[in-house]
Amino acid sequence: MKGVILAGGTGSRLFPLTKVTNKHLLPVYNKPMIYYPIECMVKAGIDEVLLVTGGNNAGDFVRLLGNGREFGLRSLNYTYQEGAGGIAQALGLAEDFADGGSILLILGDNILEYSIRDACKKFRHQGQGAKILLSQVENPKAYGVAEMDGDRVVKIVEKPKEPKSNWAVIGIYFYDGRVFDIVKKLKPSARGELEITDVNNAYIEMGEMTADKVNGFWADAGENIDFYLKACNTVAQSGANKETGK
Repeated sequence: MKGVILAGGTGSRLFPLTKVTNKHLLPVYNKPMIYYPIECMVKAGIDEVLLVTGGNNAGDFVRLLGNGREFGLRSLNYTYQEGAGGIAQALGLAEDFADGGSILLILGDNILEYSIRDACKKFRHQGQGAKILLSQVENPKAYGVAEMDGDRVVKIVEKPKEPKSNWAVIGIYFYDGRVFDIVKKLKPSARGELEITDVNNAYIEMGEMTADKVNGFWADAGENIDFYLKACNTVAQSGANKETGK
């Protein structure tokens, strides 16, 4: 399995901090934000990663991260997303890198308290389809929300007006190689983007989606300035990407 990290976007919700840099290069406690998803990948046993970025600061990632060896990666690759076409469009740029295999996709502003190694093992054992990770949130109207039947996800609704649960789909996804065929069939949403929720619902309709509920905190550090501050403080107090139970 290979890893894909999305680190593009304009970072408009963190203005003016992002007027002169990409939000994923901002510090979260004592490290640049982008370090956390890379460490998450490495601790899950993934050593080949593609970083998808965009905007005017793409070269800064190369200067900061180099070839990824200091993180324990065997290879760190880069590609560029032109414009803002959505998460699914950015994912589509990874097709050649994936080379028909499975991938772990992480949005670059997602930070977890604990390692996702167990979820990664479960997906490898699953063999095909997709897996999403869920976290309980106080404001489900702001996220893609999983409608549940026991432990099974039956549907994901993006920013529902009347959420049927408070289980948010966080920005960490596992997909088999068929995901790129799904992306190619997507139609842009009302906001003109290819939506990752549509990808996930396609796997649900095929009956090939599983879900795990994360332990510990999940931080969406790029949501707004208050979430960013909370992420910094939470990481300072609790750490991140810890082994479960440690």
